[in-house]
Amino acid sequence: MEGHRKSHHSDTVKKNLVTRLNRIEGQIRGIKGLIEKDTYCDDVITQISATQSALNSVAKLLLEGHMKTCVLERIQDGDEEIVDEFMITVQKLMKK
Repeated sequence: MEGHRKSHHSDTVKKNLVTRLNRIEGQIRGIKGLIEKDTYCDDVITQISATQSALNSVAKLLLEGHMKTCVLERIQDGDEEIVDEFMITVQKLMKK
Protein backbone atom coordinates (compact mmCIF):
# COMPACT_ATOMS: atom_id res chain seq x y z
CA MET A 1 0.00 0.00 0.00
CA GLU A 2 2.81 2.45 0.85
CA GLY A 3 4.18 2.26 -2.68
CA HIS A 4 0.95 3.76 -4.03
CA ARG A 5 0.87 6.84 -1.85
CA LYS A 6 1.66 10.15 -3.53
CA SER A 7 2.57 13.60 -2.29
CA HIS A 8 0.45 16.67 -2.87
CA HIS A 9 3.13 19.16 -3.98
CA SER A 10 2.04 22.02 -6.17
CA ASP A 11 4.13 22.65 -9.28
CA THR A 12 5.61 25.72 -7.59
CA VAL A 13 6.66 23.79 -4.48
CA LYS A 14 8.02 20.95 -6.59
CA LYS A 15 10.06 23.38 -8.69
CA ASN A 16 11.40 25.02 -5.52
CA LEU A 17 12.40 21.65 -4.05
CA VAL A 18 14.07 20.51 -7.28
CA THR A 19 15.98 23.81 -7.53
CA ARG A 20 17.21 23.43 -3.97
CA LEU A 21 18.18 19.79 -4.56
CA ASN A 22 20.05 20.72 -7.75
CA ARG A 23 22.00 23.30 -5.73
CA ILE A 24 22.75 20.68 -3.06
CA GLU A 25 23.86 18.25 -5.76
CA GLY A 26 26.30 20.92 -6.95
CA GLN A 27 27.53 21.43 -3.39
CA ILE A 28 28.18 17.68 -3.08
CA ARG A 29 30.18 17.70 -6.31
CA GLY A 30 32.08 20.72 -4.98
CA ILE A 31 32.93 18.87 -1.76
CA LYS A 32 34.17 15.91 -3.79
CA GLY A 33 36.35 18.29 -5.79
CA LEU A 34 37.75 19.83 -2.61
CA ILE A 35 38.74 16.39 -1.34
CA GLU A 36 40.32 15.48 -4.68
CA LYS A 37 42.35 18.73 -4.51
CA ASP A 38 43.51 17.96 -0.95
CA THR A 39 41.79 21.08 0.38
CA TYR A 40 42.34 21.85 4.06
CA CYS A 41 39.99 19.65 6.11
CA ASP A 42 38.38 22.49 8.03
CA ASP A 43 37.34 24.14 4.77
CA VAL A 44 35.80 20.87 3.54
CA ILE A 45 33.94 20.42 6.83
CA THR A 46 32.55 23.95 6.52
CA GLN A 47 31.18 23.08 3.08
CA ILE A 48 29.71 19.82 4.41
CA SER A 49 27.99 21.77 7.19
CA ALA A 50 26.49 24.21 4.67
CA THR A 51 25.23 21.28 2.59
CA GLN A 52 23.67 19.63 5.64
CA SER A 53 21.88 22.88 6.46
CA ALA A 54 20.55 23.06 2.90
CA LEU A 55 19.27 19.48 3.15
CA ASN A 56 17.64 20.29 6.49
CA SER A 57 15.84 23.20 4.83
CA VAL A 58 14.46 20.84 2.17
CA ALA A 59 13.38 18.39 4.86
CA LYS A 60 11.60 21.17 6.79
CA LEU A 61 9.69 22.25 3.68
CA LEU A 62 8.68 18.65 2.98
CA LEU A 63 7.67 18.10 6.59
CA GLU A 64 5.55 21.24 6.63
CA GLY A 65 3.82 20.28 3.39
CA HIS A 66 3.29 16.73 4.63
CA MET A 67 1.71 18.00 7.85
CA LYS A 68 -0.59 20.47 6.07
CA THR A 69 -1.79 17.96 3.47
CA CYS A 70 -1.33 14.23 4.00
CA VAL A 71 -1.34 14.22 7.80
CA LEU A 72 -4.24 16.66 8.09
CA GLU A 73 -6.33 14.74 5.54
CA ARG A 74 -5.74 11.41 7.24
CA ILE A 75 -6.64 12.83 10.66
CA GLN A 76 -9.81 14.34 9.17
CA ASP A 77 -10.60 10.90 7.73
CA GLY A 78 -10.31 9.44 11.24
CA ASP A 79 -6.95 7.74 10.66
CA GLU A 80 -5.08 8.50 13.87
CA GLU A 81 -2.23 6.07 13.03
CA ILE A 82 -0.78 8.89 10.94
CA VAL A 83 0.27 10.62 14.17
CA ASP A 84 2.58 7.72 15.08
CA GLU A 85 3.94 7.63 11.53
CA PHE A 86 4.56 11.38 11.63
CA MET A 87 6.33 11.17 14.99
CA ILE A 88 8.64 8.44 13.65
CA THR A 89 9.46 10.70 10.70
CA VAL A 90 10.24 13.62 13.02
CA GLN A 91 12.44 11.36 15.19
CA LYS A 92 14.39 10.28 12.09
CA LEU A 93 15.04 13.91 11.20
CA MET A 94 16.07 14.83 14.73
CA LYS A 95 18.71 12.05 14.85
CA LYS A 96 20.64 13.81 12.11
